[in-house]
Amino acid sequence: MVVRCIYMVKKKKPLPAKTTSDPLLEKISHNATKWIGSVESLVVHTVLFAGMFSLSFFGFGVDKILLVLTTILSLEAIYLAIFIQMTVNRNTVQLREVEKDIEEISEDIEDIQEDVEEISEDIEGIQEDVEEISEDIEDIQEDEVQEIKEEELEKKENKLALAKLEKTLTSLLKEIEELKKKK
Repeated sequence: MVVRCIYMVKKKKPLPAKTTSDPLLEKISHNATKWIGSVESLVVHTVLFAGMFSLSFFGFGVDKILLVLTTILSLEAIYLAIFIQMTVNRNTVQLREVEKDIEEISEDIEDIQEDVEEISEDIEGIQEDVEEISEDIEDIQEDEVQEIKEEELEKKENKLALAKLEKTLTSLLKEIEELKKKK
């Protein structure tokens, strides 16, 4: 088993995907790992170690106490290593999932950036259109102002022409009346 793990590490092969294990065992391992890293676990272990050494006061030999304590500690170390490895495996699977999520988010961000660039180009086009429309409006307004000025000038010219015409008609009427009187 150790050779296989070393081989996998040297070959840099990914760890096997999470296997479908018994949910009860998975729960137990998760809870055990959580408990082992707690203050309660520290207190319980301290009491147990003190209790083991206090057995010498009750007539048990130190050699037997140390033999039992060493055996228990060895078994506990094995289980701790297993729990730690299970936690590492669980975290590795979670990291892979997070990595996939990050890749998807990165792709989404790239898509959004492309969309933003397209929108920016559209906005620039719209701004150009607005500028053209503004220029057209200014041209139209200038043309209308010019037309109004021309119309006003034409009206003034017409009034002057009309006034001249009236003056001429009035003088002609006077001349006609004078001619009538002479006859």
